[in-house]
Order: sequence, then C-alpha cells, then structure tokens
Amino acid sequence: MPNSQYTPGIVSGRLSENEYAENFSDLHAPLDGHEATVAADRCYFCHDAPCMTACPTSIDIPLFIRQIATGTPEAAAKTIFDQNILGGMCARVCPTETLCEEVCVREVAEGKPVEIGRLQRYATDTLMEKGVHPYTRAKATGKKVAVVGAGPAGLSAAHRLAMKGHDVDLFDARAKAGGLNEFGIAAYKSVDGFAAREVDWLMEIGGITLHADKALGKDLELARLQDDYDAVFLGIGLGGVNALRAPGENNDGVIDAVDFIADLRQTDTLSALPVGRNVVVIGGGMTAVDAAVQSKLLGADNVTMVYRRGKEAMSASLYEQELATAKGVRIIYNAQPRVVLGEGAASGVEFEYTKSENGALQGTGEVFTIAADQVFKAIGQTLIGAPEGLKIAGGKIEVSETGATSLNGVWAGGDCATGGDDLTVTGVAEGRDAAEDIHSFLMGGA
Repeated sequence: MPNSQYTPGIVSGRLSENEYAENFSDLHAPLDGHEATVAADRCYFCHDAPCMTACPTSIDIPLFIRQIATGTPEAAAKTIFDQNILGGMCARVCPTETLCEEVCVREVAEGKPVEIGRLQRYATDTLMEKGVHPYTRAKATGKKVAVVGAGPAGLSAAHRLAMKGHDVDLFDARAKAGGLNEFGIAAYKSVDGFAAREVDWLMEIGGITLHADKALGKDLELARLQDDYDAVFLGIGLGGVNALRAPGENNDGVIDAVDFIADLRQTDTLSALPVGRNVVVIGGGMTAVDAAVQSKLLGADNVTMVYRRGKEAMSASLYEQELATAKGVRIIYNAQPRVVLGEGAASGVEFEYTKSENGALQGTGEVFTIAADQVFKAIGQTLIGAPEGLKIAGGKIEVSETGATSLNGVWAGGDCATGGDDLTVTGVAEGRDAAEDIHSFLMGGA
C-alpha cells in the first residue's frame, strides 16, 4: 500500500459502514422461484440455439431453461455442471452480454434477451444449496496427475480428472485456491465468499488434494513433476504485470490494479482499505473497469479511466463500460500516458492523445494532465516463470486444441496458454477439454 507520508490524499474509512455495505452488495440480485419461471418462459427453446454455440463451454442452454420452466432447477443445474463445473461463478461473472445473450433470438428481435446468466445462477445455487455433490468418482485408475494452478482452468481439470478415477494433487502459489475467481473478480460480482464456497463444493468429488503456497519454479520443478506423476496440467495464469514505460512510474501511489483488487477481495473490513481522492486507471480491460468502479465505491471523489485506443477496441464490453460510467467513472479514449507527475509521490498523469494510422497507434502531440494521487496500472499481464522446454507463442504456452504442450505428458490451459479469450468460462472449458485428453492418454489412447 502507498506510504501515507507522501500521499496524504490516500486514506481509508471515507464512508460509513452502511455505505460500504450498500456499495458492495450483489450487483445483480438472485432470482426467486417465481421470477425464474417467468424469465424461463421467455425462451423459445430454439432447436439450433445460437446461445449454445456462443457459450465457450457449450452448455445446452435451451434444455436447462426448459428444466427450470418445468420446475426442476436441480436437473437444470446438472445440465450446466456437466459442461461447466464452475457454472455458479460463471453465472455471476461471465460477460453473457457479449456471448450467449448477445445472440439470443429475443435480443435480436426485441432488444431484450432471455436472462440466461441469472437463470444459470438460479439453477446452480439451488443445487449447491442442497449440500449434495451431484457427481461420484469412477473406479480408481491408479494414475496420479499433478495440476499446477488452482484457478478456473486448474479446478476444472482437477474435478474432471478426479471424476474419471484419477488421483489429483492440486498445487497453487497462493494460500487459497480459486485463482482469478478468488483474487481477481470485483467484490460486488461475487459476494458472501462464494468463490471459496464453490471450491469447497467442487472438492467434494474426492480424490483431489490441495497443496497451497507451492509455486512453480520456486517450490515445484516441472521435470520433477513429470517424474513423479503420470501427467501434468499447468494452469498457472499470468503472474507479471506490464509496465507503463513512462517516467514517474515508480512514484508512490502508482499501483498494479490486480494487487489492489486482490487486497480488496481478501479484506474483512472495507473501511480499512485506503483510496485516493483523485484516481486514474490506465487500461481498457475488465481489470481496469473493476479497479475504477471499486475505487469509486470505496469513496474516491474523481475516478478516470484512460485507454489508448477507441471505445470499440476496448476489451471490456460495452455493458461494463456503461456500468463504470453509471457508477460515476469518467472514461477517456484515445490517450496514452507520457509521464506520472510528482516528486516521490504521484500528483497527476500527463497524457497524449493518440490516433491510428494504417493500423499503427501514434501520438498526436496534443497533451493534457489529470490530477491523481493514486494511479492504477491495468494494461495487461505477462507470463512469468514458464519452465524451459515449453514452446512459447505470443507470450503464452503454445498448446493444441486439447491443451497438449510441446512436452510429452504436459498440458496447459487458461490464461497462461494460447487459445481463446482470457475469461473464467474459457479457462473452465480448456481445463475440462485437457482433462478429457489426459484421461485418454492415461488409459492408453493416442
């Protein structure tokens, strides 16, 4: 956290406890039974459902909505979990507005899609609250698999492998499992410790042993894991944060947004978290939006997001951009940082407007300054600590369609691997598919 002697504007406890509780309450209230039935009745149950095609985990969306409509939400949840074992969290954080709901026939025809995400949450919460895990393990195979990284990809792979009868040792560099779901999601999207409860529920399959505080390259060596296990899955995420490459970046008050969000997610007392009066967030992705919105909710007076390209190029969805502005965040497009101002502590950021010519981003020479006592860097993450021998492409571990790496017996998935978008739901799909390929490999397949 910033040194308060240099940054007097960064303080904690700006709001009342009631204001903190209201600001960080559930972003979307869960549906009750009647509301779920009404929402499900809007579905056309399309035969060639575009929503199912748009879902990275290929959940049979028309089927689970029909099951809700007929009063069997537990069956609907099983339909979801068969494809996406982290369907509860994905229902909360998945950008459905750019996936299943965007292509919903109701959206195309009326501009109002079936509320697929909220219906998925209703179904999965209903089953999870029953306290009974819906899956049982197959007969033990005698095979052991190491899964490194207990984020969405690793958890998905571990559950599917355990269900197949393999024994899984699940390693994570942090003290708690969950990865992005536990440490990187805005607090108002996942309340009441849901991420941790979902991990506990997933582990009820049995056959998975969690080893916390075990980092690859520090406590674990890939070559040793290859010797000790029949297969290895890497879901190690992206541990490094890109630099601004601007003078003043090391000033006090300049913070990695991912660290800020992790601190917020792990605190028991929101009033203990310091926030600036004038906050600038540099970046255009989900992390940038989450940092900006939560700064405002913690009591910052002015919060500005600045993105170097145009609105349409922003990786955060239009819905998320509108959420930010609705919470009082100002977004400036087509500007890049030149220097973080201040002597020892940030006092502002000087930006230069940008333009795109022939696909290349260029500065226009026109500059402006925004006052800032706190600056969050949210300009992407990089892979660090990739073991030798793994082929790297585009800064990530190169994998096949089923997650196989260049090393025999080693698979990878999630943010650390080449593949789809860096989303929770994509990581789940990649972990699941890699687990199926690992199972085939272990049982004598190609």
